[in-house]
Amino acid sequence: MRVITIESNDAGQRLDRFLRKYLRNAPLSVIYRTVRKDLKLNGKRVSEDCMLCEGDTLAIYASDEDLENWTRRKESSVRVKKQFIVLYEDDDMIIVNKPFGLLVHGDKSEKKNTLANQVTDYLIEKGEYDPGSEKTFVPSPVHRLDRNTTGAVVFGKNAESLRRLSALFKEEKSEKVRKFYYTFVHGRLDKEMRLKGRLLKDEVKNIAKVLPESDERGKYIETVVRPMAFSTDGRYSLVEVELITGRSHQIRAHLASIGHPLVGDTKYGGKEVSGRGDWALGRTTQALHAHRIVIGDVDCEAPLPKVWKEIQTELLGKEILK
Repeated sequence: MRVITIESNDAGQRLDRFLRKYLRNAPLSVIYRTVRKDLKLNGKRVSEDCMLCEGDTLAIYASDEDLENWTRRKESSVRVKKQFIVLYEDDDMIIVNKPFGLLVHGDKSEKKNTLANQVTDYLIEKGEYDPGSEKTFVPSPVHRLDRNTTGAVVFGKNAESLRRLSALFKEEKSEKVRKFYYTFVHGRLDKEMRLKGRLLKDEVKNIAKVLPESDERGKYIETVVRPMAFSTDGRYSLVEVELITGRSHQIRAHLASIGHPLVGDTKYGGKEVSGRGDWALGRTTQALHAHRIVIGDVDCEAPLPKVWKEIQTELLGKEILK
């Protein structure tokens, strides 16, 4: 048997979700059997959807060998190389500048070298996170950027701040969180636009389409587009985009829907451009940078990747952003 006291970083979650993280190596059938037959919370049988509170006592009736196998962490002595820059940090959150080509979370192609793992290793080295003393909590990003999008990403450093920040980011039209991006689009865009609609995502094909605001399908989206400069021939425009709502692929799909796809974004209709820089602009990807994020009183800016100087010169004939 093992008796666990629920600490602050483990409180505020359902029992079954806690167990899926704590008994990380156990099959789901074992976890739900444990809830039904081999577990008591504060001395009582409870259901899997019971919410845990700080100070609760959880007793798991299993052999020491089984518990050791179910809870063992896969330790690695190899740390991933730090590629991000810290933009802002306090006791509750850290905002970092994500480089091009780095995944926020792992996928089938890459599980170890991710931004989430790099930030976790950084906090371990600082002595602010000890995985050995935590039952389930891991510092995590509050939102995501695509692999080829650069810029500011926010992480919660403890469970309470992660929940609070996640709730703020999920609010539609939140006045406490503002997100701004720079990008290049095809065509001449010379007036500010406030775009509204519904975003319908095809999860299998990983592509979204924009529907009219009156459509019942999809999720509501709202995007503000502010022009900053355009090429003399009107082929390309540099714009700042503010996300009022934050959906996956929102910027790419919304701008494509009005005939201004992102330059190089062939998935959404952007044409290829023959770039000379290390950034594969125009071959298979877009230039999209999350340059500013505002969370309450914290106003944080992420510097542009160096290659943006060359991109601006090539597309616009001059450098607008430094």
